[in-house]
Amino acid sequence: MIVRRWAFRPGVVAVALAVGVGLAVVPTVTASADPTGGAAGAAWNAAVDAPPEYPVIAIDWDVPITMSDGTVLKANVYRPADASGNPIDTRMPSVLNVTPYTKLVGNLVDSVFAVPGLEDTVVDLVNSFDLAGTPFDGVGEAAKVLTGGGMRVFGINRDLVRNGYTQVVVDARGTGFSQGEWQALGPLEQQDSVEIIDWMSKQGWSDGKVGMAGVSYSGINSLQAAGHQPPALKAIFPTEPGNDLLRDIVGTGGGLGVGFMPLWLSLVNGLKFVPDIQALAQGRFDQRWLQDRLRDPLTLFPALIEAMTAPDINGLDPGTLRVAQDGQFYEERKAQAANIEVPTMLYGAWHDIFANSEPRVYNDIPLPAGEKQLIMSDAYHISFGGGFGEQGAPPRLDVLERAWFDKWLKGIDNGIDEYGPVTLYQQGNGWTTTDQFPRAGVDYQRMYLSGAPSGTAGHAAHDGSLVSAKPGDAARLTVAPGLRGLCSRDGAQGTAGAAVVFGSVCSKDSRFAEAEGLTFTSAPVTQPTELSGPVNLHLETVLDAPDGFWAVTLNDVAPDGTTTPLTNGALTASMRAVDDSKSTKSANGDYTEPHHYLRVDARQPLVPGEVTPVDINFVPTDAVLAPGHRLRVDVYAGSVPRYLPLGPILADSQLKPQHVALSPDRPSFVNLPLVGAQAW
Repeated sequence: MIVRRWAFRPGVVAVALAVGVGLAVVPTVTASADPTGGAAGAAWNAAVDAPPEYPVIAIDWDVPITMSDGTVLKANVYRPADASGNPIDTRMPSVLNVTPYTKLVGNLVDSVFAVPGLEDTVVDLVNSFDLAGTPFDGVGEAAKVLTGGGMRVFGINRDLVRNGYTQVVVDARGTGFSQGEWQALGPLEQQDSVEIIDWMSKQGWSDGKVGMAGVSYSGINSLQAAGHQPPALKAIFPTEPGNDLLRDIVGTGGGLGVGFMPLWLSLVNGLKFVPDIQALAQGRFDQRWLQDRLRDPLTLFPALIEAMTAPDINGLDPGTLRVAQDGQFYEERKAQAANIEVPTMLYGAWHDIFANSEPRVYNDIPLPAGEKQLIMSDAYHISFGGGFGEQGAPPRLDVLERAWFDKWLKGIDNGIDEYGPVTLYQQGNGWTTTDQFPRAGVDYQRMYLSGAPSGTAGHAAHDGSLVSAKPGDAARLTVAPGLRGLCSRDGAQGTAGAAVVFGSVCSKDSRFAEAEGLTFTSAPVTQPTELSGPVNLHLETVLDAPDGFWAVTLNDVAPDGTTTPLTNGALTASMRAVDDSKSTKSANGDYTEPHHYLRVDARQPLVPGEVTPVDINFVPTDAVLAPGHRLRVDVYAGSVPRYLPLGPILADSQLKPQHVALSPDRPSFVNLPLVGAQAW
């Protein structure tokens, strides 16, 4: 075994990678605790900002870890060192991050942040730009990932290492420099995590206690590993993890997440071919590494292309069906949250691609409040932690990570277990702390869709109303597919936040998109009105073809007309069948979260011209309407790139206009989770 060790030199990593690749705040809710952490939060910040215990980081590069099937994975081991670069001999806890993006990416991020003074310069630069009110305000929003501590959690948290932790970053099987075929979070990869944790606990630098952390894929990996209950795993800090990958992003409502999936698969499949340049130069090239890559060079990509282009659903390849619909493929990739026994601090965001899963995972973990914690921000997938560390906001993500592991891996009584336990950015209000999600006191209320004009949305394809009493009017309203979803919060969310650069005129205002949508707007509320939890829209529909696709949003409409999207949902019309055993309903029997059978064999093609009911669930949300604000439901016949119906669905729909049939005997309505008394 050859292990290369030296004190950290940031330029080496950068060269290797270069060679290898080419709202108004409303005083409404009194928090039960301080989202900033109060005095304890100040102490957590002070601990991170204090001079480190150890001055230098020593790295063991590309350490081989042999799995039980003989596959060799490669790990970088980051250890605290003395001023001479010699690793500290003291046994200490360790933190694992398993990545599919090659360790080089994390090293590159770490290289930038390791340059003395550069991180502070970058943070000051980002904070100095106030792009609000300009067409580029979205750039400033996305850049806040650099100031909220997110990049330290994504890459290498140098503060952890320099204060008595060993951090281990491993290339997932079939990615980076590791052998094997990429499993895309499958069972074999999960078993790898269990074996890596066991290996770490037995190393000479380990005290036997292991934590797991990481963003997105790595966060999912940590949830999966915790569900397998490896004995040495003592705490996890998953950032933006999903757990129902089909409904979260791959096939929400039966529509492909075309704004994310093709680019993501291209990224992972491309990066897995970046070779170990140093091994090549030294004549140690791993032939098995290359053979494994060539066996499956474009993992999942052929299935993606066929799902997007096939004209007939009956002709889909079984391999494509395996990943294009519910079934064993996704069941095998679900973390067993109910089995998690280790303290878990979970970060998510209302407009993250995995927002559908994050609150559910928290609720499924059978731990007492404090040992499990949920933080939900107002960010997107690529802007995780944006705004953290600012006045009134939670501490930076890296500060929270350090405090979490100090408590559960080192036994330091720092009060982090008394934080939260549920820290939510309440849309329309700001940061709050509560004891559960949905909030206590939620009661569901129907609001009916009426064709009568509200007088607030003359810009829309139709300006309808949202009313508390069943309307007596009848109407057939028509909406056609379009491409305005490119400039919408749907578009920003579906591209993991990349489309936020189009500016808040797209991501924080629905009016541009509403020009091709049906809108239904309530009267203004007279008191602060809270919504917390899942939302369902029941629509009576008519299609002119055997299939179609519905996309919906829920919005907060300000007195000046600004229409802020709060949450969204979608459904392929033929996949409207609901599995009641996995669904939830409110006391009156209306769905709150219908769980659709997203399978080909459960499709129910529509009879053109026949009125057909559908129930469309929104991503869970938390928001407050200020006095004078209105609630609006938007209904669209698609929203690209957030969702693109599969090729056979598009063929069946013929992209024909779609209709909502409003009538007193078959009303359409939204089932709202209101906190406290009814608002309308």
